[in-house]
Amino acid sequence: MSHLDIELQQLKAETLKMWALVNLQLRKGKDSLVNLDKDLAREVILSERRVNAYELKLDRDCENIFALFNPVAVDLRCVLAVLKINNNLERTGDIVEGIAKFVTNVDNTFDKQILQVTRAVEMYEAAIDMMDEVMDAFDKENTSIARRVFQKDELLDDINLKANAAIAEYIRSNPDKIESALYLLSIIRKLERVGDQAKNMAEEIIFYIEAKVLKHRSKVEKQNNN
Repeated sequence: MSHLDIELQQLKAETLKMWALVNLQLRKGKDSLVNLDKDLAREVILSERRVNAYELKLDRDCENIFALFNPVAVDLRCVLAVLKINNNLERTGDIVEGIAKFVTNVDNTFDKQILQVTRAVEMYEAAIDMMDEVMDAFDKENTSIARRVFQKDELLDDINLKANAAIAEYIRSNPDKIESALYLLSIIRKLERVGDQAKNMAEEIIFYIEAKVLKHRSKVEKQNNN
């Protein structure tokens, strides 16, 4: 095994560690939302520093590989993909931190009715599944797994599109709970962005493995492109 192969293996391993941390933050964020666990939400906020530290380390590692080994072909695509995935993971960490901050600002536990009508918990679970799946695709270098993410994102888009009407109807019936309803709407918007980050990472995995650029293509093209 060449020195470059060893460096790429280590780079992938470090990327997976960062990914696992971000996915854990997502799970903690969901639990803090459902249970209005402000201590858990604060833990998510504090842990964002670790995500940022991983981002800086991965950036440096990629720069070193470029400088020392001048990778080409699939090796070059691997490093380029990691650079972009690293950025997507950091952004996802920021999004989860934002959700946790909303949870710390809410005075009372979210009404089960509003969680049900907005499908917020279902959306959160779908976002977690997408992030788990795209991480699995990267780990196994499996583009078939990566392509599943594009279809799953449709659920997040659907819930997001219907959120305004669901929140408006809830507020009309519960005018005393406007603040928590608006916080939940903001959380739904952020979860939709998590789906976008997962899609971006799926595109990078396909670029890395197959040398195919899927950016700006339709969802159907991304799912069916072989």
